[in-house]
Amino acid sequence: MAKMKHVVLLQFKPEVAPDQIERIFLNLEGLQDKINGVLDFTCGPYSSDEGLNQSYTHGFIMTFVDSAARDAYLPHPDHEIVKQSILPLVDGVCAFDFEM
Repeated sequence: MAKMKHVVLLQFKPEVAPDQIERIFLNLEGLQDKINGVLDFTCGPYSSDEGLNQSYTHGFIMTFVDSAARDAYLPHPDHEIVKQSILPLVDGVCAFDFEM
């Protein structure tokens, strides 16, 4: 059974305040305590001079015990609440999952 990485890149709208972004990431981090199978969560703003972020300003990575845990997370009601609070604040989202 392989662990699953869930990588999400976000392009926040310019008018979104830093404290709003911080609250969003705290809400996402809090999903670890609400949804079984989430092993860890890490997040942050883009911080490279390379310039290959294609306008994505922030990202986060979650690790799940396996793909079944990720599959249970995606439609989970607590995840949906957080997701719906994020979508109006972004101009772009990219999600990319892979097994380890």
